[in-house]
Amino acid sequence: MKKLLIVFGGLIALFILFVIIVAVAGIGGYNRLNVQNQNVNAKWAQVQNDYQRRADLIPNLVNTVSGAANFEKSTLTEITEARASVGRVNINPNVAPADASTLAQFDKAQGQLSSALSRLLVVVERYPDLKANSNFLGLQAQLEGTENRIAVARRDFNEAVQTYNTSIHSFPLFLIADWKGFKEKPYFTATAGSETPPKVNFDFNSKAPAAKP
Repeated sequence: MKKLLIVFGGLIALFILFVIIVAVAGIGGYNRLNVQNQNVNAKWAQVQNDYQRRADLIPNLVNTVSGAANFEKSTLTEITEARASVGRVNINPNVAPADASTLAQFDKAQGQLSSALSRLLVVVERYPDLKANSNFLGLQAQLEGTENRIAVARRDFNEAVQTYNTSIHSFPLFLIADWKGFKEKPYFTATAGSETPPKVNFDFNSKAPAAKP
């Protein structure tokens, strides 16, 4: 009887030890996933900051460029409308999107603004008088820097998402992820040439278009 009690007590002790180990591992795993989730959100916030920085530069760019004689007003309208469409995308700037469709909608709107901005800058090349405009030259430098910052922020975000997604699908963390509701997060989808930020270069050697009679 005494031996039986000793064996039974040993089993209880082992069970308690097992529960403690599982609890410690569970807490550690939860904390790890939470840290990684917060890191994804932090990288997302930086993406938002850099895109907002570009959006804030555009009104000044439009105002500066619109002062050039005979500048194509349709180009200015296009970029203004593209910027407005970005603002209509309802997305949390501090929490990374939980589904791919939301991120895709945001990315599409930003891509349309990028295209409109690129076309604007191509048209600007035909106006050499802007070369002497200090405001324009300053905006040129800021836009180039912002495009690079956006590219870096998107890359950092995807890397943080990759680390997080790998964790929630790895044993034993996937058990904690499923229990605590940690869901897979979407990536930015790269498009051809997206790894290279748009070049903000201007050819001022061409002649400005002649004024219409």
